Amino acid sequence: MPVTSSDTVTSSIVPVVVPAAKSSDSASHQRSNQPATRPLPPLPRLDRCLVWGVPFDCVTMGETIDRIEALIERRVPSYVITANLNYVMLQDQEADVPQLTDDADLILADGQPIVWRSKLGQSPLPERVAGSQMIYEMAQRGSQKGWRFYFLGGEEGVAEKCAKKLLRNHPGIEIAGIESPPFRKLTQQEQAVQDERIRSSNADILLVAFGQPKGERWIHEHYRRLGVPVSIQLGASFDFVAGTAKRAPVIWQRVGMEWLYRMLSDPKRLVPRYAANAWFLIKALVRDWRDTVKRWGMGLD
Repeated sequence: MPVTSSDTVTSSIVPVVVPAAKSSDSASHQRSNQPATRPLPPLPRLDRCLVWGVPFDCVTMGETIDRIEALIERRVPSYVITANLNYVMLQDQEADVPQLTDDADLILADGQPIVWRSKLGQSPLPERVAGSQMIYEMAQRGSQKGWRFYFLGGEEGVAEKCAKKLLRNHPGIEIAGIESPPFRKLTQQEQAVQDERIRSSNADILLVAFGQPKGERWIHEHYRRLGVPVSIQLGASFDFVAGTAKRAPVIWQRVGMEWLYRMLSDPKRLVPRYAANAWFLIKALVRDWRDTVKRWGMGLD
């Protein structure tokens, strides 16, 4: 199952996985990636919780997968954002990021500090929905529904390893395509060829691993014309599944210290990023405190 080279762009080999016979409920892979011919009623609005300027959807992991399934059935191009503290910082600092957020169909809290901060509001988030766990949950549901997954991004060979492992553990899914494009911006011709590969793959879910916020920006630019019902930027999830990177032990995750574990595993790359995140968090907490004091009617002269 070869992938495209990280230095050149060539046609992907799209393997065909023939699953066992399924019920009619799992026939989504037979539909084309075109908007529904009849206008579909909008999906019910989810409760949202505003945390440091980002409107997060108040959903559990199970409810997230249910929503993704509903988006796939709708067959209208949409995308999901898994927003961690770094994304919240970018929302505050980068002029284009709020538009990426506004256009998303689902915004998930992929950071324990975000969940903790939400508890101070009227609609607290029920739990953290981590992209690194969600990829397994999507594969589990996809194995029942016959979803077609397209893997795009990551270092050469990583997407292939990720796809093979998910397929081995969840044989009901189908692999619509795998490619690792170069890290540079594609030429107009290369982009047109890639667009056609993705459109013709009839994928239900496009998983993108371009890093943050490059992945979110790429999806926002392309998702409408690609026609895939659900696109998601998943960062390091390909590496976690493939085994080329190790996720923090559960205890580190529960106490909100997964970021420290990751930083120690790759300090040269991650120390600057997490230092910026920590400084943003400190400033955000100070603003929260000042706002609380003002609500109490106490000045801060």
